[in-house]
Amino acid sequence: MKKENNQQLISGVDNSYENIRQVIEKARGTAYRAVNFIMVAAYWNIGKIIVEEEQKGKKRADYGAYLVKILSSRLTKEYGRGFTQSNLFYMRQFFITFPKFHALRGELSWTHYRALLHIKNKQARDFYTIECINSRWSTRELERQINTLLYERLALSRDKRKVMALSVKGQDIQNPEDIIKDPYVLEFLDLPSSYSEKELEDRIISNLQMFLLELGKGFSFVARQFRMEIGRRQFYADLVFYNKNLRCYVLLDLKTGKACHSDIGQMNLYLNYFKSHVNQPGDNVPIGIILSGKNNCIEVKYALGGLDNRIFASKYMLSLPSVEELKKAVEVSRNRIFEKEARERP
Repeated sequence: MKKENNQQLISGVDNSYENIRQVIEKARGTAYRAVNFIMVAAYWNIGKIIVEEEQKGKKRADYGAYLVKILSSRLTKEYGRGFTQSNLFYMRQFFITFPKFHALRGELSWTHYRALLHIKNKQARDFYTIECINSRWSTRELERQINTLLYERLALSRDKRKVMALSVKGQDIQNPEDIIKDPYVLEFLDLPSSYSEKELEDRIISNLQMFLLELGKGFSFVARQFRMEIGRRQFYADLVFYNKNLRCYVLLDLKTGKACHSDIGQMNLYLNYFKSHVNQPGDNVPIGIILSGKNNCIEVKYALGGLDNRIFASKYMLSLPSVEELKKAVEVSRNRIFEKEARERP
């Protein structure tokens, strides 16, 4: 009896400790965000003062640079680091880029806003702002998404109406096509010039968090080399994920070279197996993505025609693309989409 009482006491203490811990963690998070936004607000107001003073002395072309130089010297002397000329110019640009104080978001830090200031296209900037908040990106993750041209990759494969929606709502996932990118950028894998499919898979698993970031919203990792027994033969899906937005499994097949018709037939087999043996009530039909190092557009186009299962073939890039490289890569994907839509019209 005494032992049971002791266990109850220990359990009560554990529960109390956990509840107190949650209160403290919540308070810390709230305090951090509050302090963070106070600094963001301060930098916005400093930028406002600089811009308004510049306008008073606009007759002198060099007045802005002179003002910032003097302010930096005096503020640094009194308050220490943080008020370099470069930082003051950032604050000035912050006010110019985000002129409405009430539109500032408390979820974003000053370093987030500094990253956003480098984006000239307002629609792209609005998209990254919304996605950063919705997906809770760190500054490093935001910079990575900007550097890999996430907005451009999504926008170039969409019509004007959907591009406008990106800057208003962020990435809205309702259909399988909404989660597909072409190309995917896997610069974080740091692969050598020559590598095997196993090495590609190993690097993805070692950098799973970054790979999930590149895949996009709603993905969680399920398995590597998922085993399926079909007709006394063993088959293995390279990588299996689950997307909570679409409520379906997503199977990835990795290729170092071009995808061919046999790869598509194999993925079709895997998807049929998942529908019959893995899907649970409430799951939607699975999706297959064949991720290859090179395009094989003609063969893929004919192999995908007439299939009931949702299979997509995308290319991956192992280095950050330029805008021109991106446009060329996306053009292939866009043409494929247009041709598909033309075939489906009555």
